[in-house]
This record gives sequence, structure tokens and C-alpha cells, in this order.
Amino acid sequence: MTVSEYLKQNTASYHDAAEKLFNSKKIFSKTFTLEDYKKIIRSNYLMLLHSEDKIFKKLNKYSEKLQLSDRMKLPLIEKDLKSLLLKKAVAGSELELTSQHEALGAMYVIEGSTLGGNVIAKQLSKTDGFDGITFNFFGCYHENTGAMWKSFKETLDAEVHENNYDEVLSGAKKLYSFLLNVS
Repeated sequence: MTVSEYLKQNTASYHDAAEKLFNSKKIFSKTFTLEDYKKIIRSNYLMLLHSEDKIFKKLNKYSEKLQLSDRMKLPLIEKDLKSLLLKKAVAGSELELTSQHEALGAMYVIEGSTLGGNVIAKQLSKTDGFDGITFNFFGCYHENTGAMWKSFKETLDAEVHENNYDEVLSGAKKLYSFLLNVS
């Protein structure tokens, strides 16, 4: 089993909890509201604010392989905050990542949310009340979303030895828990 498969299997309950928290089912029934969207943007902003820089610093040696400069999302979600007239804030708790393996796990969560975010952006762009909304964060990779996810997963699977799966999982769980608790 690859580390990406291991992560998918062992974070499913966290993923489901996030979908429930953010009322994701409403997206496909076209009952998702602008307030629902603001909640999901605010929470993802706090997650990125408290994690992106820490993740990138820990993964500096993988900078080229992971295309880190192309994966920065904090400036994009800040544009969404501004367009939605939401104020910047900080979370009441801190996120600590103790190793590059934990950072890879945390990045797995963020990159996975980008994959799902692309679907969300497409769906919401067809939903009443979302005219004129720019999906900077959720649409960040545009038509390259699948390729960026595949590239990330391939690097993750190639770089992480089975002995480190639990440490990578720890980082994913930390970031999911942070996201679920800042909402």
C-alpha cells in the first residue's frame, strides 16, 4: 500500500467530519448559501495562515519536486476574503508540525482540499447567489488540478518509506483537527 492510499484510508473519518461541518451535501443540491461559503473560506484561511509557511519551511528540500512555489494558496484565499468582505483573523490555537513527514501529511490535506475545491467551484458557479464570486482558492490550479494532485501524490509515494507512514498520518490528522476546531 502506498502512503497516499494509507492516508486516504486512515483520514476518511476526518474528511467526512469536514464535509459534514461545512454542509458539503448542500453544494450539490444547490442549497449552499453565500454564508456557508464564507464559513468554508474563513476556516480554510485560518488553516492556511497557521500551516502553509510551517509546511513549506519543513519541506524546503523537496521544493522543486513538489513545485512548492506553484502551491502557495494563502495569497489566493486572502483575495477571496477581501472579495467576500471578511476580516483577517488568527486562530486561538497553534499548529505544530515536528518533522518533514508531518509536513507532508499536512500538505496532503491541503492538496486534497484543492482537488475537492475545484469541484466545489464548478458547482457553485452554477448556483444562484454566486454570480460574480471569484474562486481564487478553490479554483487555484484551474485545468491543471488533476495534474497537480497526481504530481503531489507521486512525489509523496516515492519519498515516504513505510516506516514513516504513521508520522505522515500524524501530520494529516493534526491539520484536519486544526481545521475542524477553528470552524
